Amino acid sequence: MNHRNSEAKEVYDWDYLVQPQRVHRLVYTDIGIFQEEMMRIFGGTWVYLAHESEIPQPNDFKTSQLGHRPIIILRDRQGKIRALFNRCSHRGATVCREARGCKTSFTCPYHGWTYSNTGQLKGVPWAKGYGADFQHSEFNLGQIPRVDSYRGFIFGTLNCAAPDLLTYLGRAKDLLDQWIDRFPNAKITVQSSAHKMIYQANWKFSYDNAADGYHVAFSHRSLLAVANRGESAKDMQYFTHNPDEEPMYVQYLGHGHMFIDQRPSYTKKPGAYWQQQRPQPGREAYEAKIREQWGEQADYWLDLSVGSQMNLTIFPNLLIMGNQIQVIEPLAVDRTQVTIYATTISGVPDEVNVLRMRTQEDFPSFGIPDDMVNFTECHRGLSIPELEWVAINRGVGMSDRHHLDEDGVLTGPVTDELAIRGYYQEWKRLMTANLELTAQT
Repeated sequence: MNHRNSEAKEVYDWDYLVQPQRVHRLVYTDIGIFQEEMMRIFGGTWVYLAHESEIPQPNDFKTSQLGHRPIIILRDRQGKIRALFNRCSHRGATVCREARGCKTSFTCPYHGWTYSNTGQLKGVPWAKGYGADFQHSEFNLGQIPRVDSYRGFIFGTLNCAAPDLLTYLGRAKDLLDQWIDRFPNAKITVQSSAHKMIYQANWKFSYDNAADGYHVAFSHRSLLAVANRGESAKDMQYFTHNPDEEPMYVQYLGHGHMFIDQRPSYTKKPGAYWQQQRPQPGREAYEAKIREQWGEQADYWLDLSVGSQMNLTIFPNLLIMGNQIQVIEPLAVDRTQVTIYATTISGVPDEVNVLRMRTQEDFPSFGIPDDMVNFTECHRGLSIPELEWVAINRGVGMSDRHHLDEDGVLTGPVTDELAIRGYYQEWKRLMTANLELTAQT
């Protein structure tokens, strides 16, 4: 087996590193593999970029990353959504250094080259110095060649041979529809005041954990204890028993996507979600006001304020959890940022969105720090070279626990690691595929 820095053109033995029941520690710790991921995973498949509500008007923009590539996601003057590479064609400096705003053009702070928000080079200071043969069109900003949106969620890929976005989403599309359609005729807005958290570990720990129902009873004991002070048999309380005996399940959806269903049932019956919500300090006054104003309709409005009790993960970087959108942003092989966006909805009483903000304060404040400590300690543990393997074998050989439907969706108990095994096969496929990645100019 050869290991390499991605610049060295050596070859990894991917079948050795990713096996059906285990993965090698280098998959998490090797710098060369990380650099290859930034090229092949975050370039070779559809990656979540932004939500349309973050750039609602022509000329609105926000800056972000595609792997390690700095990008600007925007609507141009005509309202078309584009993703420009945030790199001046002159000497490589970033042309936009603001998180978000509204601009018709971007001027590089280094030498003053100016580009329209369609990416065209429009102005070069003292252009005569380049001679008569200088062609502006040869120095336009690079762009992600394929950008598409599904119900407000914007994705992009550098792989022109990748399937279309709807094909890529597959069964995840139906679940995303269910998440959106909890709010009939309502417009979802992603709020800019996001939580940003950094942990000292590899990005894939976040993705592993999103479909891990095995850790909750142990990692989140303090959160469960807080909930127990209020009322039992509520959200997450099933983890105080044996979750294998509960009706929850985990699914591998294909294309690397995963799903944990914590809903008591997929129902539109008023109160179905609200009655499962664990207590949140400070919500009582808002609940009382909603009940006073809306009477029999109160359960309907309260349902829209609580989390969806869905964990939907769209490979490689988008997590839909409760009312929140979480985005995984790799910074280094051992450093990851997770950005957690709150969402509000239109056409509801103000108190509903206030309660949604209370929910936004809840798990990011009391649950995600537990997870990040685990990720950091996992990465630290994987620094031991003599202990090579990470086990992902829970549920292997127990076919009576699993169901494979006609669409290839595999379902099993929420504590089984079947979804992690599934997404690693997609990971390995992309790492070994003959990809041709390109930028548009």
